[in-house]
Amino acid sequence: MTAATTHQVQRMKPIEFENGAVQIDAAIVAEGFGLAPSLLQEEMRAGRITSLAERGVDADSGRHRLTFFSAHRRFRVVIDETGAIVQRSAVDFGDSLLPKSARKGGG
Repeated sequence: MTAATTHQVQRMKPIEFENGAVQIDAAIVAEGFGLAPSLLQEEMRAGRITSLAERGVDADSGRHRLTFFSAHRRFRVVIDETGAIVQRSAVDFGDSLLPKSARKGGG
């Protein structure tokens, strides 16, 4: 999974499935972190924002959960099989570091 480059953002739908990977418009993730898309891309390249992609099973089959982490914040998007966002959430720990429990998949 990658955040789209500025050039790609203009051509792609907000969330697409391509060759088994989920691609999300960088503007969506940047908004979740309160950043400009260019700064988000810089933070991801530097490894200061990381991501986790999970595929739903059983009752959640067809859904995907995309979670992005920084030192102090977690942003999560749940999408359906068409790429439509069905849920989004952000947790900001302010000056405290993101707890290890918030960096795990699930819940």
